[in-house]
Amino acid sequence: MIPAIFAYIAHRAGLVDDSAAELVAAARQIDVAASPVAIVIGSGTELDVACESLRDSYSEIWKVAQPVLAHPNAELIRQALVKVLPRGGIVLVPHAHFGMDLSPGLSIKLNAAFVSDVVRIEGVEGSLLKVVRQEFGGQVSTHVNCDISSGAVITVRPGACKPPEGSPVKGAALVVDKSADVGALNTSRRYLQTVVAEAGDVDISQYAVLVSIGRGIQEKDNVAIAQELAEALGGAVSCSRPVVDAKWLEKCRQVGSSGKTVKPKVYLACGISGSSQHLAGIKGNPFIVAINKNPQAPIFQVADVGIVDDLLEFLPELTKKIRELQSVSAK
Repeated sequence: MIPAIFAYIAHRAGLVDDSAAELVAAARQIDVAASPVAIVIGSGTELDVACESLRDSYSEIWKVAQPVLAHPNAELIRQALVKVLPRGGIVLVPHAHFGMDLSPGLSIKLNAAFVSDVVRIEGVEGSLLKVVRQEFGGQVSTHVNCDISSGAVITVRPGACKPPEGSPVKGAALVVDKSADVGALNTSRRYLQTVVAEAGDVDISQYAVLVSIGRGIQEKDNVAIAQELAEALGGAVSCSRPVVDAKWLEKCRQVGSSGKTVKPKVYLACGISGSSQHLAGIKGNPFIVAINKNPQAPIFQVADVGIVDDLLEFLPELTKKIRELQSVSAK
């Protein structure tokens, strides 16, 4: 029998992260009939708004509200989860900075197995959950048999599981207030402030099409190739962290956990390996086109279309073809 499945919901200012819908898909990979329980932790009206927004995705929502939980604090939230979660369940957590802080210690407190950065779930055989994660920067896929007889805490890479289409919930969702079960929470950490990133000359979060470049662009002079394609598509150029570190583009164009979060309709990943830190910044389930010389690049795991080619040769040809089609349609 497959254990009960719970999903930790990340949210901010009442807005639920896109990973909430992805965790439903991850639960269905464990058990096609799964009806995971959403756990939402926070404080005030923002928490209530977040819970309401989950009614179309989850049939049951557990709410934990305390003033001390107004700001994300892994130590406090770990204490709260240990008090409300039953032993032996499977807990799914988004593999982002906070999830990586929260999850290892949570698995220890629950005496449960722990697997991080899962990109695919292949189902259950007996007491073994079969999952796939990546090693060596995505160069190797590792097939892991996880013993779930005592439960498990699993972090799921953002974008790895496509959200189910339509509303998977039938009937009215049940919101259960678990706040009274938590009791007093104590921690040595305290919230100081939220540092907002400086605005740049281009707001990549406002574009429907992004041509995003990574280390594969090779040098600063080649950025112009991506810029020409972006102009042809009516989009903007964005990038991964190595491009910013090399000072080829400014910080405001970086996508990822240490950069900006974007929700384009189309995302062209050009010479980007596809690390979890970069994928964490891509939300809204865009159509992803990946161009990379390495057929084993992890970006192909989440791409809708994968092209194995030298981007320095492919991008100019693509730009040329798009210009030709635009010229024909204009006549």
